[in-house]
Amino acid sequence: MTIPRGTTQSPKYQRLAADLRRRIAEGEFTAAAALPVESELERQYGVARNTVRLAVDVLVNEGRLVRLQGKGTYLREHPVLDHRAYGPAPRLDPQDPGARDCLAVPSAVYRGEAAESGRELTVDFEMMIVRARVDIAERLGLRPGEAIVVRRQLRMLDREPYSIEESHYRAGLAAGTPLMEPDQIDGGDEAVLAALGRTEIGAVDHLVARMPGPEEAQWFQGGPGVPLMVQTRVTYDRRGPVRVIETRYSADRSRLVYGVGDLAARTVLPGPAAPVEAARADAP
Repeated sequence: MTIPRGTTQSPKYQRLAADLRRRIAEGEFTAAAALPVESELERQYGVARNTVRLAVDVLVNEGRLVRLQGKGTYLREHPVLDHRAYGPAPRLDPQDPGARDCLAVPSAVYRGEAAESGRELTVDFEMMIVRARVDIAERLGLRPGEAIVVRRQLRMLDREPYSIEESHYRAGLAAGTPLMEPDQIDGGDEAVLAALGRTEIGAVDHLVARMPGPEEAQWFQGGPGVPLMVQTRVTYDRRGPVRVIETRYSADRSRLVYGVGDLAARTVLPGPAAPVEAARADAP
């Protein structure tokens, strides 16, 4: 077995790491069995022990492999959960054909997805009053440093860290409402907003990837090279921005799913090969 050279001459350990990634992606290794020991990889690739060690270090840092003391090196598999970033939205008034859709309740979407995947969802909740960051203030139409209310949810699936969600509100909007309470709200924060006449009917998402800070890395317990996906959602009603929701996910265990356009037929579409076979069967 040789290490592919590629189009540019990168260090040998990086090329070895790339080939190990390929073998992992092709299913050659499984989580149930340890990877070949370093001496076996030396023999397979005809490289020095240090080259093997550096290549494995790269994949450990990426969160793909984990070393277990006295047992060997294994695939580090996190179940990946598809999160519907826009779930089915209820009607404001089903009896009123002119009523506009509102956004789906995020907490209900998370609960449904956890139930569908057979996993246990738990949430730790916090409420804080902080000074608005520059980007949050800009999106809410505030001056940087103004006081805002932040409602934070730390979500875990089967006791594994899944996401950190922070909803940012103008202090004037939250004052005197259950949004100021350090507890979850029946029906979600959306119920309070609806009662205030601020039902969210639209949103804009900004998606970025970045490396976690020290506290985030400690909470997510990911590999040192695993980035976060950061979804920043600004919600709106007819009067303007309502809140900013910033949600952070570990990139190795989450996948955000967006739907565009009319998807009414999506659940009844046949598999990829079915249309071809059907065409052949119906051909004269």
